Amino acid sequence: MIRAQVLVCGGTGCTSSGSSKIQAAFQENIKAFGLENEVKLVQTGCFGLCALGPVVIVYPDGTFYSRVTPEDVKEIVEEHLLKGRVVERLVYADTGAEEIVEKASVSLNDTAFYKSQKRIVLRNCGVIDPDNIEEYIAMDGYQALGKVLTEMTPEEVIKVVSDSGLRGRGGGGFPTGRKWALTAPNKADQKYVVCNADEGDPGAFMDRSILEGDPHALIEAMIICGYAIGATKGYVYVRAEYPIAVNRLQHAIDQAKEYGLLGKNIFNSGFDFDLEIRLGAGAFVCGEETALMTSIEGNRGEPRPRPPYPAVKGLYGKPTVENNVETFANIPQIILNGVEWFTSMGTERSKGTKVFALGGKIEHTGLVEIPMGTTLREIIYDIGGGIPNGKKFKAAQTGGPSGGCIPASLIDTEVDYDNLVSIGCMMGSGGLIVMDEDTCMVDMAKFFLEFTVDESCGKCTPCRVGTKRLLELLNKITDGNGTLEDIDRLEELCNYIKANSLCGLGQTAPNPVLATLNFFRDEYIAHVVDKKCPAGVCKNLLSFNIDQDKCIGCGKCAKNCPVDAIHKTDYVAPGHKLPSYEIDTAKCIKCGACMAGCKFGAISKI
Repeated sequence: MIRAQVLVCGGTGCTSSGSSKIQAAFQENIKAFGLENEVKLVQTGCFGLCALGPVVIVYPDGTFYSRVTPEDVKEIVEEHLLKGRVVERLVYADTGAEEIVEKASVSLNDTAFYKSQKRIVLRNCGVIDPDNIEEYIAMDGYQALGKVLTEMTPEEVIKVVSDSGLRGRGGGGFPTGRKWALTAPNKADQKYVVCNADEGDPGAFMDRSILEGDPHALIEAMIICGYAIGATKGYVYVRAEYPIAVNRLQHAIDQAKEYGLLGKNIFNSGFDFDLEIRLGAGAFVCGEETALMTSIEGNRGEPRPRPPYPAVKGLYGKPTVENNVETFANIPQIILNGVEWFTSMGTERSKGTKVFALGGKIEHTGLVEIPMGTTLREIIYDIGGGIPNGKKFKAAQTGGPSGGCIPASLIDTEVDYDNLVSIGCMMGSGGLIVMDEDTCMVDMAKFFLEFTVDESCGKCTPCRVGTKRLLELLNKITDGNGTLEDIDRLEELCNYIKANSLCGLGQTAPNPVLATLNFFRDEYIAHVVDKKCPAGVCKNLLSFNIDQDKCIGCGKCAKNCPVDAIHKTDYVAPGHKLPSYEIDTAKCIKCGACMAGCKFGAISKI
């Protein structure tokens, strides 16, 4: 009889931290202690707290172990699973749950990271074995599909999705029910349902984690969509860099077919639906729906002019609905729990929850799902644990290369589609990169422009040429050669590219530049007028200096300098025995090795 379960995170983050070795160690030790018939070992999807991986949770008590190593496993099996004694040194010490820490048994749901979350899309991630369809079914899986195919008409399904107010979670925020309603009436011998799982934004891993932790939720939703619009064929477009997600999704598709939940005559309803995976080669532009469909067709991934829209002429020229993974993952829960349940969460025009990938300068990097309307302050400090090393929050980048930034002055902004648009930002797919006082906002804008220039398909001149000219201007400014006229030229060019590019990639590429110009224009001016980078990031605008009164003369900086730009002086500081050092600024390449190696704070950037 099974009396305990050990859940080991099998998401990409924990896998890269060695969770497969943790799982193997558990298998070996569970067998060694003769617990094979008492303890069940389960590999799950992402728990969310990626910074603490590898993560292990032991049920039924729910003890949450973090940063587990293979060497720790024997102790957990012997002490916790065999003798019933929690291994206190491995328990996650959550600052938001001191009263529980005293008992040395922190449940994941009791951590500050989880308390403010509402998990709908991620409800099964880190809970079930994604490779076991029966565990998904045990969590009400495929009940929504059964209800739709046996109790509802296609029109009723579309009405429920429309009334829920669900908007596309891929970035644009287009009403999902409206998209389905526009596609359904169009007559064709074949219609398609397409899932965009390309997810190319730097720092974004929401869709990947859903596919890795709860693939059947996507399959169920796509079948429901097919029934609603009259489509019998679906494609999931996944980038090939997601091997774990691809393997688990394919396994889930095979299982669904084996159980009669995918294929011919589903639930004896007479409705047929088939599903295939298409692998993308990592082109960011293929996140745009028409470029994605062009790629599925076997052509070079380039966007098409619209209209006609995919609802009329999409994949292979047939009516098509395209949504991303997170959007689809909401559908079964909306069908099961009803419109009122879903609309009770969120804001007036942004219903439900949103999944964010928290990254950058924040304590708890990872995956969070919060109700729409949660403030940025709550996300960063209550859930994310704040900024490391006592640094000040400066800004948060939302929407990746297509988005803008939210400055510290707007940290109490309620995060939803319309609020972000009103301040010149956008939700995007859900990447949220936190920046502290050491971030140069001009350099940050340049980083995203470099990405966009590389990823432009080149089909239209405003994007192909315009983004390169933008990047040239940013390089000129960060190199110390910019003028005030260049700042005006930046703004003018941004607006031209937005107005004239063919697809969303080009139309949104200037957003990081425009947002930083709006909120941090003083930094641009400092780069141009003062020839200084206030954050001390842009190499050509900074220099390193040794405070000779702090220097103890150890010479470590000189040893670390790769170009011999540091030499000894004749000056001996009061209280010191050895001569201090100084930097030859003409020879210095500004690598920072000297400052990184100085333990006495004698070297600074100016």
